[in-house]
Amino acid sequence: MGTTLSFEKVGECLYRNPSSGTYYALLKIRGKQIKRSLKTDHLPEARRKLRDLKNDQARIDPLAGKMTVSALCDRQLNIVKNQAPRTVRRKSDILELIRRRWKDTDASRVKPSEIKSWLASFPFGPPSYNLYLQGIRELFRQAVDDRLLASSPVDGIKQRKLSRPIRQAPTLAEFRAIVDSIRNQKYSDTAQESADFVEFLGLAGMGLAEASALTWGHIDLDRGQIIVFRHKTRMGYALPVFPQLRPLLEKRLKLAVAVHGGTLPSRDAKVFSLSDAKVALSNACKRLKLPNYSSRAFRRMFITTAIERGVDVKVIAQWQGHRDGGKLILDTYSHVRPAHSEQMARLMTDDIPANVIPMAATG
Repeated sequence: MGTTLSFEKVGECLYRNPSSGTYYALLKIRGKQIKRSLKTDHLPEARRKLRDLKNDQARIDPLAGKMTVSALCDRQLNIVKNQAPRTVRRKSDILELIRRRWKDTDASRVKPSEIKSWLASFPFGPPSYNLYLQGIRELFRQAVDDRLLASSPVDGIKQRKLSRPIRQAPTLAEFRAIVDSIRNQKYSDTAQESADFVEFLGLAGMGLAEASALTWGHIDLDRGQIIVFRHKTRMGYALPVFPQLRPLLEKRLKLAVAVHGGTLPSRDAKVFSLSDAKVALSNACKRLKLPNYSSRAFRRMFITTAIERGVDVKVIAQWQGHRDGGKLILDTYSHVRPAHSEQMARLMTDDIPANVIPMAATG
C-alpha cells in the first residue's frame, strides 16, 4: 500500500482496495504511521479489526521502540538465570534455537504460522514439543507483560496431549528386598548409609531433593513432625513422623549422637550424607532381577500404598506438599482401587440392609 490515492477511503483510518475489495488500516500513533491489511472484505468486520488494532497499539509502551527477537531472548535469559541449574540449561538451549531462527527479526512481525512451522521442524514427541512451546510462549508473554508487544503470536497454539503410562512402582516386599540387598554389601563403605537413604525415601514418600537436603533442625521427634521444603514448588509443608518411619529416624539420630561424641547434632547437620543412591539402587535391582527402579518409584509406592490402605487422597496430597486438594494424585493414580472403595462396593447388593424398615405399599 505505497499510496492511498488508488484506495477508497470508507472511514477514519479505513481504506478499501477497489480491485480486491480488501480493507486496510492507515493510522498514525505517537508519530508512527502504521499500514496494515485487515484481511477482510466485510465492512463490519473491518471496522472491528481496526478498533482492535488501535487498542493493541495503545497498550504498547511509547518508549519501547522496536524490539528484535534476539533482544527478547537476552531479556528472558536474565529472568531465568536464578532458576534451578538444569532448568536454566534447558531454557537457555531453547532460547538459543529461537534466536537462530528469527535473529534480528522485529518481534512484532513473528507470525503464529512461523512458530508452528518451527516447532514442527524438530523430530520429537509431545513432551519435548510442549517444553519448546512453553519456552517460546514465556518469551512472548513476558514481552506483552512489559508492554513491548500488543499481543503474543503464541497464544492460540495448543499443547500436544500426553499419554499417561502407568509407571512401575515396587511392591512393599520388593522394596524391603532392595533395602536389605543394599545393606548386606559387606565390601561397600557406603552400604549402610545408602540403605538408610533408600529406606527413608520409601517410608517417608519424600522426593530425592527434599530428602538429601533434610537437616536435624527440620525434624522434631517429640512433636512427631518433619518440616519439608519442596524444591519444585519452593514451598514448605509439614510431614508427620509415620510409625513406620520413626525407628529409622531414631537409629539415625543415635548414630549422629555417637559421631558427635555423645552430643546432639547441630540443627543444620544433614540427616544423610548422600545426595542420591543411584548406583547402589541400580545394582540391587540387578542382583534381585527386578526392574531398574528409580528413587521416584519409591514415592509412587508410598502413595499407592496409602491409597490402598484407605488414606484420604486430600491428606496424601498434603503429605506430598501439593496444594490442589488431591487432584494431581487422583489423575495420576486413577488405576489404583482404594480399599475404602472396595468396602463401599460390598454394600451395593440386592439384599435389604438390617437397619432399613420397608415402607408399606400404598394405593
